[in-house]
Amino acid sequence: MATFKSACPLNCWDSCGFVVEVENGKVVKIDGDKDHPITKGKICGRGRMLEARTNSDDRILYPLKKVDGEFQRISWEQALTEISEKLLVVRQKYGSTAVLHSHDYANGGLLTKIPDRFFNCYGGATDLIGSICWGSGIEAQNWDFGNSASHAPDDIYNSKNVIIWGRNVARTNMHLFGYLQEVKKKGTNIIVIDPIYNGTAKIANSYIPITPGMDGFLAIGIMKELLRLDLQDKGFIEKYTVGFNDLLAVIESISMEEIEKITNVPRETITNLAHIFTNGPTATYMGLGMQRYANGGNTIRLIDALVAVSGNVGVPGGGANFGNTQVGQSFDSAALTLPERKKQSRSFVMSEQAEKILTASEPPIKMIMVSSGNPLTQVPNTNRVLEAFQSVDTLVVLEQFMTDTARLADYVLPSATVFEEEDIYYSSMYHHFVNYGPKLVEARGEAKSDVWIWSELAKRLGFGEDFNYSREEFIKMGVGSLEDKGITFEEIKEKSHVPLPVRLVPWNDFHFSTPSGKFEFTSSLGEMKGYDGRMKISYPKESIFSNQGLAEKYPYSLLTIHPLRSNHSQNYPLIEGLQTVKVEVSKDIAEQKNLEPNDKVRVFNDRGEITGKVQILKESSPKIICIDEGQWHIFGGSVNNLTSHEVSDNGLGSTLYDCLVRIEKL
Repeated sequence: MATFKSACPLNCWDSCGFVVEVENGKVVKIDGDKDHPITKGKICGRGRMLEARTNSDDRILYPLKKVDGEFQRISWEQALTEISEKLLVVRQKYGSTAVLHSHDYANGGLLTKIPDRFFNCYGGATDLIGSICWGSGIEAQNWDFGNSASHAPDDIYNSKNVIIWGRNVARTNMHLFGYLQEVKKKGTNIIVIDPIYNGTAKIANSYIPITPGMDGFLAIGIMKELLRLDLQDKGFIEKYTVGFNDLLAVIESISMEEIEKITNVPRETITNLAHIFTNGPTATYMGLGMQRYANGGNTIRLIDALVAVSGNVGVPGGGANFGNTQVGQSFDSAALTLPERKKQSRSFVMSEQAEKILTASEPPIKMIMVSSGNPLTQVPNTNRVLEAFQSVDTLVVLEQFMTDTARLADYVLPSATVFEEEDIYYSSMYHHFVNYGPKLVEARGEAKSDVWIWSELAKRLGFGEDFNYSREEFIKMGVGSLEDKGITFEEIKEKSHVPLPVRLVPWNDFHFSTPSGKFEFTSSLGEMKGYDGRMKISYPKESIFSNQGLAEKYPYSLLTIHPLRSNHSQNYPLIEGLQTVKVEVSKDIAEQKNLEPNDKVRVFNDRGEITGKVQILKESSPKIICIDEGQWHIFGGSVNNLTSHEVSDNGLGSTLYDCLVRIEKL
């Protein structure tokens, strides 16, 4: 038995430190690293499941090729030769952008950038931009601040009030949840604003239910009240912002009575929130769900504006905390990806990749290569995704398990797990520590690291010299930009976790990364991209306020929330308890439809349907149905049968939560 420090690779807020036990060349136990300054020895069940993922009998361990509809085991030589030949033929006949690299962010390792190096050297494939998960919010904060940057975890000790807005940290950000428990004991006031009474709301001083997708209107209402009460930070507004008069016009264009009706939040509560925001410092932690609407970018911008107007930008204990992309920006991505090698370029927004595949021309998409993702489960509008991925000549999937996407593939290449390869891991969502993950065991069967697979394909395509590096050498390329800050790969390796040189209190000098150098209520970056840079009155696309006919036909809002025990679709085949679709309904729906726990129901709209068993939400806004995302087709999923592939208002996010449905008892 030997014990090693390691790191969690999952694309998650917390990016935990691990202690891993290995016996006879096999991972036998995963626990938390008590020496990690943020995660402090506590890890979630999703992290612990990495042992089961590594050791599972269901892993794909050999290259597979589909012949007459059935998978056959083939050699690596055959797989790599045939795939590289197809890549050459497609490039020669149609051009390199006839290949789509479909990916997501399932792994937080630095070397997940290597596929970009491959496709840039190939000449430039069609790539994906934006994000299904958080694209609208990141772009919104780029418009407002010039970057999306959060305060360091320990800064919460400086907060008098903490607003958790649309973010169930009990489920998705367990170490922030721990901080909340600590600061509450010291007297910090915690408020949760969310359509659902969740695990975080249980420990809050107050819970405010809100109509889904209407969070921006609540932000307007709070600003309306603090301006009426003359509580705004006049000095900050005058010295460090532009476009405030445009924001004023929006605030004055809607009455408080309308805001109360739209949000389902009483005026007294809104007035109280105005006092809380201005009697700070008040920290605001935003979740991802409320920016997954057609009005999602505008929603985050309005909350950013509230944080700014109330004087909580650039001060300890404050902040508009959404993403923390300054963490990932610490690394030298260009050294790893070689963007100058790209000769052709085309991009699809991630959430609408299926529609773009089906309509692409000059050139059409002829081949898709998938890594670090499972689009047949995770990309919205599943039926359209299935049609798109079936339409191409060749589909290649790098995978560890036979996912919905892998089942559709022509070639499946077995990929190594986190403990079978070396990398460093970080998250651009919460804390600023980079963690070291050593190779602890040999890869099972003939599984290979993704870096090896891309390198071998590069050799066969004539640019192998660009991949003639060890993993350590690749990691050092990415870390090279940190050396002048005194951080080296050797130090990361020795210490297991190292803080990156980011601002612990972003914007504390009140110099912003926008074109004006100020906080922008009216975004010049948005205008440069062809949008109206002003904030506005904006509704979800599927709501009674924007489409009354649709809302009468499909009266309930569907929220496709993250599963508790699986990072998206990864653990469904490993946990029997996940293999049933759970349909959580608000109490009013249960009463209207005469539903009892475990009743079988069908949830549907014009895009598709899903069946499952009922559970009743303890407390929530009315007319809400919740179904966990990530469910595999063989277990009754995916809930994305119901969701729309349309893009959010700033062009880089999804509209997954902008979804109306009906429900009927079976």
